[in-house]
Amino acid sequence: MTETTADIPAANDGPGPAGPGRRFDVSVVVPVYRAAAVLPELHRRLTAVLEALAPRHEIILVEDCGGDGSWAVIQGLAAIDDRVRGIRMSRNYGQHNALLCGIRAARYDVIVTIDDDLQNPPEEIGKLLARLGDDVDVVYGTPDVEQHGFMRDQASRITKLALQSAMSADTARHVSAFRAFRTRVRDAFAAYRGPFVSIDVLLTWGTTNFTHVPVRHDARQQGASNYTFRMLVTHALNMMTGFSTLPLQIASLIGFIFTLFGFGILILVLASYVVNGGSSVPGFAFLASIIAIFSGAQLFALGIIGEYLARMHFRSMDRPTYLVRDVTDVE
Repeated sequence: MTETTADIPAANDGPGPAGPGRRFDVSVVVPVYRAAAVLPELHRRLTAVLEALAPRHEIILVEDCGGDGSWAVIQGLAAIDDRVRGIRMSRNYGQHNALLCGIRAARYDVIVTIDDDLQNPPEEIGKLLARLGDDVDVVYGTPDVEQHGFMRDQASRITKLALQSAMSADTARHVSAFRAFRTRVRDAFAAYRGPFVSIDVLLTWGTTNFTHVPVRHDARQQGASNYTFRMLVTHALNMMTGFSTLPLQIASLIGFIFTLFGFGILILVLASYVVNGGSSVPGFAFLASIIAIFSGAQLFALGIIGEYLARMHFRSMDRPTYLVRDVTDVE
């Protein structure tokens, strides 16, 4: 199949407000990366849960070119279950880009996103759906006890601090990849085409009605997480420079502080000149250190400005957010 852009047709969002006990039609979006071994079990558990919760549902599996045979497994699942829809990316774009592709393809009135590693049990989806109401558009499933290593936990904290800056919402402390939200919220970022994607930030473009519920978090069943400490920190930096002006504000604050510091040094030098009767101020090491500090502050500020210029450069290139190579549900 020839490569196509990612605008996969989706049906209109479901109507009507939510209420206590309301049953939703649900689209579950799963970004898939090197998960061929676990996909059949994920499908079995998702299907069992959704048949009990949702009158109509679909499972959208977005394969992000992991190269382990996951696409063949997805094709097999789609062949035996017409509620499974597979989307294959043209290359590896990243988890959030794959999620955005699946979200735009969703057909039903509520979207649930869940990872492919079964650390978030599908059986907990009901807790998220139960919390959706007239005053809530997005529900996060926050792990009661996370089953990650020490370094991964620290990187997750850094990411959440970055999210708190980008989202300007207290909910950032509770975000996770396990979330449920109303499909209509995606209208706020329907035209977004930037190469750097954060689903959590994009959701804030459409609503401020966030909440979270505690959910079980299981140990990873197979393999290791594909998110390394470095990748998570890089994602956090991308969020701060791509969706927030906080780094620029920090650079401005540093510049202001060092301006005051320099002014204080000037007063000290003038006072010493007056007190000592016009003799020179001793201390070449002191002077050299002051110059080094100011130079470092200037380079730091220039580096932050350079990051923003790089983001503008990438967006001016009009790079696609993702490109779809193949889908399983083409007539």
